[in-house]
Amino acid sequence: MRAFRVAYDGRPYHGFQRQPQVPTVEDAVFDSLRALGVLASDADAPEGYAAAGRTDAGVSAVAQTVAFECPDWLTPRAFNGELPEHVRAWASADVPDAFHATHHAASRAYDYHLYAPTADVDRAAAALASLEGTHDFADLTAASEVDTTRTLETATVVREGDVLRVHVRADGFLWELVRRIVALVRSVATGDRGLDAVDRALAPEPLPDHERVGPAPPEPLVLVDATYPDATFERDSEAAASAAAAFESAHATAVSRARVTGALRDGVDAGSNSVDDDRR
Repeated sequence: MRAFRVAYDGRPYHGFQRQPQVPTVEDAVFDSLRALGVLASDADAPEGYAAAGRTDAGVSAVAQTVAFECPDWLTPRAFNGELPEHVRAWASADVPDAFHATHHAASRAYDYHLYAPTADVDRAAAALASLEGTHDFADLTAASEVDTTRTLETATVVREGDVLRVHVRADGFLWELVRRIVALVRSVATGDRGLDAVDRALAPEPLPDHERVGPAPPEPLVLVDATYPDATFERDSEAAASAAAAFESAHATAVSRARVTGALRDGVDAGSNSVDDDRR
């Protein structure tokens, strides 16, 4: 059994897990294994297959982890030979036959890159500090699970220019939990809600619908870690370099597009000011 670290840009996909009629990251993984002859054409999944998590549509990952039975020659660089350029394997670990990438993850961590130039980072940090610990997160999830109690081990924020990078680590996550935490924190950091809104979201009494927060957009969310105490991942330098190059190319394109939209914004703003001046 071997486990692989897989990074991907999730924006072109309808989530990680396979769904009918739409492209998913898992489809790309299985298509690659079929092309390599590791997965039979009539098989649903490799023997022993499991993944660390099921990221939503638009969500990306640095350290998604998939594990399955495979031949010794299947290294990350061999895997990448058939994966699309925005899905890259970059490390691997030999694991016991009983290893399960979902159930054996001791914790998972996400970063959310929140564009919030006017947000108060201290208020955001105070809101996140109140969310740390073991709580019932029923009012911060779209999940219908009976047990909605989780332990948020770490919840921090740092300002990086106009962006707040929110980092959360937990023993497990509920559907949309991170994105709803971010939405709640943003509302506190911008002054739309008081800090007591966090306490109300964690209280035993269910929130009325008008007080519940919806999820923040999925695209700024990244799965950055999944920890396995008994697995030691070895970085494949060639595979990691090719992954970095592929994502650097995508990053350069995104920066250029952001510059264009910024120029449009500034141009329209300057134009509107000149129109106002002419009218005066």
